Amino acid sequence: MKANSVQLIRELVKQALNTGYLTIEAEEKLRILLKKKYELEDFEAFINLQQAAMLGLVRQESRELLLSPKQ
Repeated sequence: MKANSVQLIRELVKQALNTGYLTIEAEEKLRILLKKKYELEDFEAFINLQQAAMLGLVRQESRELLLSPKQ
């Protein structure tokens, strides 16, 4: 298994933290990756993402769609 062919949790987290936005696609990838074995660094990154989301530093596309008024 090549390291560069495997998407890591910490890469998805870094992208979300840099953009301040977690897409539905990235959220789904995180769900899949969290079901598999991962390193401590990935777990810590995921915790950081959760904290950033709770503090409002990262917006979640899924929540915005859920809370948006139906037209």
